[in-house]
Amino acid sequence: MYVENDAPQQRLSEDAVKVWLIDEAIENVIGFVILGVLFYLDYRFSWKEWIGWILIGLVILSVPGAVWSFVRPKLLYKSWRYDVTEEFLQLKRGVLKEEHNLVPMTKIQSVATTQGPLLRRYGLYTVTVETMASSHAIPALPKDIAIGLRNQIAQYAKIKEVEG
Repeated sequence: MYVENDAPQQRLSEDAVKVWLIDEAIENVIGFVILGVLFYLDYRFSWKEWIGWILIGLVILSVPGAVWSFVRPKLLYKSWRYDVTEEFLQLKRGVLKEEHNLVPMTKIQSVATTQGPLLRRYGLYTVTVETMASSHAIPALPKDIAIGLRNQIAQYAKIKEVEG
């Protein structure tokens, strides 16, 4: 039986912060390059004056967002926890708004591991759990932990492997 004080204890890989920082940096660079191109086009083609003001407003809004994107991964890593029991998958995360999910093993329909290029660079995987109504992910786990967790969840949820 689950008791509210039984908060999950398992942590993500410390490399999660590096992956998230790189991901945020790439997104910020792309965003600022697009803004730069738009400023150039505004200058080159003498667009309406209000377009220039909108671009300046976007830059003013983007700078604090870029700063936050370099603080957020560290805070997110500190708050992310997960645990698996025979009855539940527990997920707890959140910096400003804490979210605590309890996913009953009886509701889990599939579990998978995925790995994008940044995760691959650091040897990390994301474990994704699907239910009828939702999807939950545990990001940035080392390969052995991710595969073990995937297999453990599949066993607890009594998921059968389909042979094709």
